[in-house]
Amino acid sequence: MKPRPCAKPRPSPQQNAGISRKKQAGARDARGNRAGRAKPEEGAQEAFKDTGKAPVEQEVAIHRIRITLTSRNVKSLEKVCADLIRGAKEKNLKVKGPVRMPTKTLRITTRKTPCGEGSKTWDRFQMRIHKRLIDLHSPSEIVKQITSISIEPGVEVEVTIADA
Repeated sequence: MKPRPCAKPRPSPQQNAGISRKKQAGARDARGNRAGRAKPEEGAQEAFKDTGKAPVEQEVAIHRIRITLTSRNVKSLEKVCADLIRGAKEKNLKVKGPVRMPTKTLRITTRKTPCGEGSKTWDRFQMRIHKRLIDLHSPSEIVKQITSISIEPGVEVEVTIADA
């Protein structure tokens, strides 16, 4: 079989000169640098020389922190949630929430009798799990102070730190 010719022939160097600047922006030279990119001038390097002064203190890294609260008791969950938000607002942090996630209802239906004799009576048990999300934008040290409050029994707290 003969090789099929390409549907689109490659442009010649004379035709290549007419290609727009956007298409050439992705091209790279032999060292891997982008073609057409201006190099910094020597005078620009002198402007950034070390002045001998001590560096200014850098700001503490601000993280996006998600606190997930889970409980079977709504009142204790709402109390912990309100305490966390109050503590965050006292420290002037950016707070989003509480976001109330849908309640999970776990159901188990079982026969009352252990042996299978008698009338067919059933027990229906259910457990409701409530969940709240709170998003904070703050340094991780401040979150340690906020989450050191007394947490009600039966409330699970999960703290997830993501870069902002």
